[in-house]
Amino acid sequence: MKPTKMRNNMIFRATFQTRSKQLGSTLSKDLRKKYGKRSVRAIEGDSVTILRGEFKGVEGKISKVSTQKSSVAIDGVKKEKTKGDKFDVYIHTSNLLVTSLSTDDKWRILKLEGKNPSKQPKVTPTKDTPTKEEPKETKVEEKNEKKEDEN
Repeated sequence: MKPTKMRNNMIFRATFQTRSKQLGSTLSKDLRKKYGKRSVRAIEGDSVTILRGEFKGVEGKISKVSTQKSSVAIDGVKKEKTKGDKFDVYIHTSNLLVTSLSTDDKWRILKLEGKNPSKQPKVTPTKDTPTKEEPKETKVEEKNEKKEDEN
């Protein structure tokens, strides 16, 4: 089998984990300095600039991610059909430059900073949020009250 056909076959039959890795986009120069990484997986909410193709120079936020197509749909990048309907244009992630990251996913930000997210200290509960031990104590008190009522 030809090498190109083999490569295309591997891409077509790639697992979800491999496809997810193929959704990488380059980081802007200031983000490269900040995080010390060249690329990052593109997710919804990231602001990007298109580097190549028909929509070169257009900036926008990622609205949809398609792992099947290894591409993303960006707000404001649409084409029009002959009947007047508009549809999203999917752009391959290799043609994008990530200008700002979505900070919704704390795990992702910790990974970019080079920290181990699984070993981060857990948030201590405040006075407003009940701890798991409080309900156990009340159950013990209720049992003691029931026993006293029986006696």
